[in-house]
Amino acid sequence: MKLILLSREEMARTLERLASEIVERHGEDMDRLLLVGIQRRGGDLARRLTRVLKEKCGRDIPLGTLDINLYRDDWTSLAAFPSLGASSIPLPLEGRKVLLVDDVLYTGRTVRAALEAILDYGRPACVELLVLVDRGHRELPIQADYVGRSVRTSRAETVDVLLEERDDRDEVCLVSNR
Repeated sequence: MKLILLSREEMARTLERLASEIVERHGEDMDRLLLVGIQRRGGDLARRLTRVLKEKCGRDIPLGTLDINLYRDDWTSLAAFPSLGASSIPLPLEGRKVLLVDDVLYTGRTVRAALEAILDYGRPACVELLVLVDRGHRELPIQADYVGRSVRTSRAETVDVLLEERDDRDEVCLVSNR
């Protein structure tokens, strides 16, 4: 079973709303903001958000990407070989307000790994979290500051975020794995 949670149009409106919330919260302090997308789809969403933010506030917002594979806590053996990607943090983090961007918030373990990775680049003034979908089932005390859509799910379901950049279409689906 597959249920469409967000269509292309709904995803675009959701990113517009999230960008408005960012501008409202940060106001004149937008100069200290740095968006950091968690690779892969979080990076794609962060790129889209920077374009929307530029339209709303008339300035470029710096953008970084973060590969968290070396920080994950689920590589339990030496036989597991994580697929490593590139991280790119374009500015020193000291004094910056980092807005971490990801597609789906689930257990919180990806965000925990991202926070650990960010600290290897420096000590930001603060870190906020933006997610397109929060599906619940936290294993760690982590919550998002900005949420596109909250969805009650079971552990037998997955939330698939499909993006034009990777999947040739924009769509968020709830898929039953039973």
